[in-house]
Amino acid sequence: MKKKSAKAKPSDSQITVIPREQHPISRKDISDNALKVLNRLNKSGFEAYLVGGGVRDLLLHKKPKDFDIATNATPEQVRTLFRNCRLVGRRFRLAHIMFGPDVIEVATFRGPHDQIESNDRNQSHKAQSGMLLRDNIFGSVEEDAARRDFTINSLYYGIEDFALRDYVGGMADLNAGIIRLIGDPETRYREDPVRMLRAVRFASKLDMTIEPATAEPISRLAFLLKDIPPARLFEESLKLLQSGQGYKTYRLLRKYHLFQPLFPLIQRGFTQHGDTPMEKLLVQVLKHTDFRLQNDKRVNPSFLFAAMLWYPMIEHAEQLNQESGLRYKEAFSVAINDICMKQCGSIAIPKRHTTTMREIWLLQLSLPNRHGKHANRLMEHPKFRAAYDLLELRANIESRNDLKELVQWWTEFQQSTPTQQRGMIAKLGNRPIRRKTRHRGKFTRQNRDGD
Repeated sequence: MKKKSAKAKPSDSQITVIPREQHPISRKDISDNALKVLNRLNKSGFEAYLVGGGVRDLLLHKKPKDFDIATNATPEQVRTLFRNCRLVGRRFRLAHIMFGPDVIEVATFRGPHDQIESNDRNQSHKAQSGMLLRDNIFGSVEEDAARRDFTINSLYYGIEDFALRDYVGGMADLNAGIIRLIGDPETRYREDPVRMLRAVRFASKLDMTIEPATAEPISRLAFLLKDIPPARLFEESLKLLQSGQGYKTYRLLRKYHLFQPLFPLIQRGFTQHGDTPMEKLLVQVLKHTDFRLQNDKRVNPSFLFAAMLWYPMIEHAEQLNQESGLRYKEAFSVAINDICMKQCGSIAIPKRHTTTMREIWLLQLSLPNRHGKHANRLMEHPKFRAAYDLLELRANIESRNDLKELVQWWTEFQQSTPTQQRGMIAKLGNRPIRRKTRHRGKFTRQNRDGD
């Protein structure tokens, strides 16, 4: 396909209209709520198109997760037409049409940034880095197509004639399996650095190749992600690592130097051969997550992050124990707080997840203690299964017989009857006696749990 000049005007682009009989999209594959919005906008005299990932996925015979609509109606005009509408966003003003839990997002056609109007509702602001801070410039469908990120996301399905409109060669790239930015790649990445993450995510998720000109600036501009709010990067990290292609995505993130801005605590532990326990555990938990998602099983971000950050946390705990004289459990607790705080400086993991991560980590210290009624109490803990899964992953990686024996014991204990469980606990013998010894002027326990 002939590459368009980055400086070309939207009106210079050659539109390709693909009639209904030449594409596979059917209304029966589009949600009823999306069709309601499209039809009402159309019957009210506005242009309205299904656009973005929903169109892309339908063309690839995949089930879309959501349906986005683009229109020439302003957000205020959309709100007038739909009582169940709320306007959201300052940077990009959008209309959300609420149908219970189903939300149809409606965006007004965007125009070029340089057409700044005096109207306060219709203006664009950029940071010195080139990142767009505010962008509510409205335009035509042709201009909107040129403003989208990737060609494969810039295909428009019209409800009036059921035809597809392609302004930037998106169909050719979709058929060829190419991820290509619209416009000058460096400029587009500077406008929104998250586009670098999206390029990697789409390449992994759709099994496509990033076009060379689109790929070239990524490593150079990866540092721009530091300007993105950590809360937004948390959401992006879930899309990257919980897509069912997390391991493949992780490898591309490392290739393009995008992993470090997201997980600097993990990045610093990488080695040339990738054979440390931390690196092995990272690979295993990503493959484990992919397997569960590909088999329609639930996954919990808390477990994923707990496993990914386990070794940075344990290394910090041991350092605190040796250098500050804190008892190991105290050092362990301090390390949990430190690691969560540092990681949240890059991606803002919500408290509900960091709380679960803490429980999973603390249970790693408790699982060796199985005497008396402690084993049954541990099994009743809401996060026992997640803690057991992490213990099993650790045992598969570390060359420690005690971990392997512990996993084997807990595996058998979960499958046993109450009578058999009492017998297993009795075989453990008496609770080990712990002696206290001085260490750097403080008392620390020997044979500490979890060592």
